[in-house]
Amino acid sequence: MGDRIEFVLFDLGGVLIDPGGVEPMRELSGLASDDEVWARWLSCRWVRRFEAGLCSPEAFAAGVVSDWGLPLAPAEFLDTFSAWPGLPYPGALEVVAEVRQQLPVGCLSNTNAVQWVANCEGTPVVEAFAYRFLSFELGLVKPDRAIFDLVAARLPARRGRVLFLDDNQANVDAAVAAGFEARRVRGVDAARAVLVDAGVLTP
Repeated sequence: MGDRIEFVLFDLGGVLIDPGGVEPMRELSGLASDDEVWARWLSCRWVRRFEAGLCSPEAFAAGVVSDWGLPLAPAEFLDTFSAWPGLPYPGALEVVAEVRQQLPVGCLSNTNAVQWVANCEGTPVVEAFAYRFLSFELGLVKPDRAIFDLVAARLPARRGRVLFLDDNQANVDAAVAAGFEARRVRGVDAARAVLVDAGVLTP
């Protein structure tokens, strides 16, 4: 695969940045596991609308609180939600910088205006990307095929030569179906291992 990869596309939360939120949502919702939280979160109509930039923060918060039966007011949930994304994982900036020495890099993230402005915009990891594809700016979300087709049209490499790294299997499967090379990774060490295996980085 190494001699075919011409561009590396990173997801942010769960790959380079601590996404936060899973533990508080598990506690608030009463769900039994992180996997259950993620499955419900990623399919929630209000999450999808908000991350596609199609509703206000207030409508999003009210919808989530109602649909999930959360024991707090929408304004309180929104305050908590805005602080969920944590810091970049150790080594995140370094691995992106190493890839940049070999190939162009970009990020493709399901995110929203509230968390982006509060926690991500202008950070060194984000600034390291020449190409940034954010769901709330595009009006589309992963794992829908449309977002991968749009991104492919804007990249300086054919989709079959783009390596996409994401922590969610549904997004990986959708990227593969759209013609990308894609691998599921969680955290910087896993991302580095795949990049080495792909011949992008040296061991």
